[in-house]
Amino acid sequence: MKLLIVDDSSIIRGRIARILSDPRLPEIRIIGMARNGVEAVGLSQQFKPELVTMDLTMPEMDGVECTEAIATLNPKVNILIISALSDKATAIKALKKGAKGFLYKPFTDEQLIQAFLEMID
Repeated sequence: MKLLIVDDSSIIRGRIARILSDPRLPEIRIIGMARNGVEAVGLSQQFKPELVTMDLTMPEMDGVECTEAIATLNPKVNILIISALSDKATAIKALKKGAKGFLYKPFTDEQLIQAFLEMID
């Protein structure tokens, strides 16, 4: 399974990447890490990920707009929103634009592992 990690925080990108080594998860290969939505759309076009983790608050193109663009490119993609934004309306908007799940920051390793397992089932 190919994963694209989209977050403007290098700490979060690194943390998500580290969690992928958990033995409960199937093999997930990172095909790219994007700092903003513009980078994410370009990487999606190039590598066609099956799974995307998406921050909502980013420079250049926010997560809702980016979710819509990636879901349009590949309607079968599984997008997991991971955001500190507690605004439910924005979360719902992202889900309507094609996201399949939502996880609030800060999250535990266990929460992220469970979210991945639900997304790829």
